[in-house]
Amino acid sequence: MKKPKKILVVNFGGIGDEILFLPAISSLKKEFPDAEITLCLEPRSKSIKDLTDLIDDVICVDVKGKHKYIELLKFLKKALFSGFDMVFSSGANSLIPLLLFMTGIKQRYGFDSGRLSKILLTKAVKLDKNRYASAMYHELVTPVTDKVTLLPEIRVGEAEKEFNSVLVHPGVSKMSVQKKMIKTWTPEVWAELIKRIIEKGKKVYLIGGPDDKECIEKIDAVLNGYPNYKNLYGTTGNIMDLAKLTKKAEVLICSDSAPMHIGVGVGTKTLALFGPTDEKKLIPDDAKFIAIKNNIHCRPCLWDKRQTTCEKLDCLKINLDEVIKYL
Repeated sequence: MKKPKKILVVNFGGIGDEILFLPAISSLKKEFPDAEITLCLEPRSKSIKDLTDLIDDVICVDVKGKHKYIELLKFLKKALFSGFDMVFSSGANSLIPLLLFMTGIKQRYGFDSGRLSKILLTKAVKLDKNRYASAMYHELVTPVTDKVTLLPEIRVGEAEKEFNSVLVHPGVSKMSVQKKMIKTWTPEVWAELIKRIIEKGKKVYLIGGPDDKECIEKIDAVLNGYPNYKNLYGTTGNIMDLAKLTKKAEVLICSDSAPMHIGVGVGTKTLALFGPTDEKKLIPDDAKFIAIKNNIHCRPCLWDKRQTTCEKLDCLKINLDEVIKYL
């Protein structure tokens, strides 16, 4: 096989999805070190380029906006005239093979989504959704490389761990809230957890992004003035700042959200709250990364069984001792 000079990777989703896709890109880079890799993604996730040196360029396509079809046409035009040798797409939609075919790129790889994928793709890869997402995405590149990258890697440089420090990120994306996908505790529960952590002699740093402002304010109203507690909201200017803070902390406690994937990417011990989502798909099976959950019969349910969470949210009724015991 002739070595490619330019590779296009298409992966639509949030920043967490882009972090989960990094192992696949890493293996491509190991196999084809001289190739230029371009990632096509949603505008909301373009900051992934700040977290890695694997990506040479990005193409932003707003597939969820009002003008998504115009955006896709622009993407096709760019793909047609950019001289890509290979394209990989993580999309499972049955029309993805047609989209890749229309790019004119000779070597096309995607998931097996039916008859069209078998006809229009160079290789249709079997899709196994019941595994850690990074491993699932990595299957896309196995037709061209035997290199294996197990976990995302976020490069933030050297950072000395702060003894006894715990970074707490309680929020989830505003999009999740708007879609009625409740995946985190109330501010009151988070405040109680932080009190318990401080009682164990730990120093707690509270952090969050713009989507978390209201949640952070409610927690801070309870804890302001507590010893060994500091609110760092507003001190991070970008996602790299958050990654560096996470690298310095001994432990990260968060919900099932992008900060969890950052914790994995920088190798910090991570305690991640899982309610309705499936931890087996979103966090690696590793002693350093721990899913905090309530093992009731009806979870996980979100996405596979339902598109919104239920009103009871029994899955989020987790004893705080389940967190404290790992500190």
